[in-house]
Amino acid sequence: MTRTATYFISDLHLGAAYLENPVDHERRVVRWLHSIKDTAREIYLLGDVLDYWYEYRNVVPRGFTRFLGTLALLADSGVKITWLIGNHDIWIFDYLPNEIGCEVIDGSCIREISGKRFYMEHGDAVGKLKTSFKLMRSAFRNRICQKLFAAIHPRWTVPFANSWSSHSRKAGGYQPHFKGEDKEPFIEFARSYNLASDDKVDFFIFGHRHIMLDYKIEEEARVLVLGDWVNHFSYAVFDGEKLSLEQWEE
Repeated sequence: MTRTATYFISDLHLGAAYLENPVDHERRVVRWLHSIKDTAREIYLLGDVLDYWYEYRNVVPRGFTRFLGTLALLADSGVKITWLIGNHDIWIFDYLPNEIGCEVIDGSCIREISGKRFYMEHGDAVGKLKTSFKLMRSAFRNRICQKLFAAIHPRWTVPFANSWSSHSRKAGGYQPHFKGEDKEPFIEFARSYNLASDDKVDFFIFGHRHIMLDYKIEEEARVLVLGDWVNHFSYAVFDGEKLSLEQWEE
């Protein structure tokens, strides 16, 4: 068996309360993972994989057994899995890395894959952020705030998190779309990054925006936004020579 492909996927939002059938949604993701098991050398999960997750010291949160078990099987078979946390699955600590055998990164990472430089990040920290969001993001990463949150019984925190996540979608307030070349924060970021860097990046890959975008910023450099698995069932794959943004159809 020769595994040569690298896969990138984000915004699965597994377990989201607004999904019509969360278990069927999880099964669909698992079928996709099984479909790539013979070709995948690496898999990058670019955040918001789980719609909500809080990792307690001695208790495993309910759900995601099919998905997490499949990741563990892939890792055991030699597939390297890297999980870049997003703004929904921010509270991953040591349980998932130890149980699955994956690397977890808070922030961005740069990797060279088959001679090409990849910059990867979920994307919630890119662009001009509202002060309220900055404060919230900082609080979520604060160790004291995390310990205080952990002290609240899950019967209160889990329903609260699910309600918060689904509120804007139920209200029709979340309608992702391409804002245009001059207004897309990822395009602006990528251009600025390569202008300031001696080691230019070939491919910038983001999640978070829930749009599918493959945009050339230079002759050789591109920005990809991975879409999601709520509406698009999309992912990117790099075969060692070509990077493409695709949608999975069973």
